[in-house]
Amino acid sequence: MNKENKKQILSERIENFCQKAFPARQILLKSNDKTVFFNLKSSTQTAIACGMFCLIAWSIFSIAVITMDSLGAGNFREQAIRDQENYQLRLMSLAEERDYQQDSSRQTQIKFEKALAHISKLQEELMEIEIERKELTSALNIVKSKLSTSRLEEIKAKENLSQLKLITNSGSSEEINPKFSTITNTDKEALLSKVLSETAGQRDMLRSEAYAARQSVKNIEREIKLIEQRNEQIFRLIEEALSVSVGPLDKMFRAAGVNPDSVIETIRRGYSGYGGHDLTFLDGDGETAFNFYDKNAEKASRILKSLDELNLYRIAIEKYPFYHPVQTSNRFTSGFGPRWGRMHNGTDFAAPHGTPIRATADGVVVYVGWQSAYGRLIKIKHDFGIETRYAHLSKFRVKKGQRVSRGQHIGDMGNTGRSTGTHLHYEIRIGGKAINPMKYIKAAKNVF
Repeated sequence: MNKENKKQILSERIENFCQKAFPARQILLKSNDKTVFFNLKSSTQTAIACGMFCLIAWSIFSIAVITMDSLGAGNFREQAIRDQENYQLRLMSLAEERDYQQDSSRQTQIKFEKALAHISKLQEELMEIEIERKELTSALNIVKSKLSTSRLEEIKAKENLSQLKLITNSGSSEEINPKFSTITNTDKEALLSKVLSETAGQRDMLRSEAYAARQSVKNIEREIKLIEQRNEQIFRLIEEALSVSVGPLDKMFRAAGVNPDSVIETIRRGYSGYGGHDLTFLDGDGETAFNFYDKNAEKASRILKSLDELNLYRIAIEKYPFYHPVQTSNRFTSGFGPRWGRMHNGTDFAAPHGTPIRATADGVVVYVGWQSAYGRLIKIKHDFGIETRYAHLSKFRVKKGQRVSRGQHIGDMGNTGRSTGTHLHYEIRIGGKAINPMKYIKAAKNVF
């Protein structure tokens, strides 16, 4: 049996099935004046049935697809709403944590300033105590001198008294002293009584003065011991305060990748004097204020060195950009690094329009104006080859060439240049190369 015979048999079978399933029918249509007959073959009925089936199946499929899409879109929308709510809650928690950290930083800075004030006060008290000690030492030397003179006078008076006693006990005064040869016995007795009385009074007065001098010496020595004990306590307090103050500053510089020893040495070369009392002055005898004991001199020298180092750290902090450019409530929106196929050379902070922008270190304004994608831009040049940039500003508060201090209001936050919303684009460049600003901000987080 060839293929044509097979096709013919299959066609006959399909036709027989259609004739059985859909027998030929005659449809009668009547009108007012006519009657029309239509004959529907089995094949025609089969075609109509197949068409109806396909139409119904397609309708069911379409409704199912639309229903599934609606359900899926609803789930995606709900999921997006939930994700947005979670994101907002996360932002709020981060903002609260940031505010808490800022408050902690402010409290720490206040404590740090109080510690510095306390150290300054202790330094002044120490200076006053040393001056008082020198005065007491000088007074002690004067008292010792008076005591020595009184003892010499007492010895001389005793010698005169002994000589008078010899005159009294001698039968002939001329043997002791020829000038008594012309004096009668009565006059001799009166003179002797007078001399003895004056000598006894002078002796008693010298003894009283000697006793008072010894008491003064004891009092002065006791006061000197009290001063020494108080000096020991002041030295200990100052050393503890300096240790608490200098340690975190050293860690802060190292966390920012800066060698503090090199910075301190550079600043020391540029600042020969740094204010405060000169505690190494020489007295009239050539003695320094802290040379009265070797141990105190060593401690004082160590404290002076620490105070010098602390003051140099203070100067260095003003010159490095450890300060946050936005001191009010703000939101970190974008970090340093690649973004959208391009390098993002700074850090972005979002806040309300017009929020004050602060200089992060002492320096000189070298650029104020519009610069393409930066919009309104301020550039500040600092020491050690550092430059900071503040972009997308709405308003300038400084001029080119103006010297600014750390924390000074230099501009207002805006949305100028290539910007998608109100924020500050903040950059730190060293030797022209951009670095991550958060490195400095995080390093100072637990210090200020």
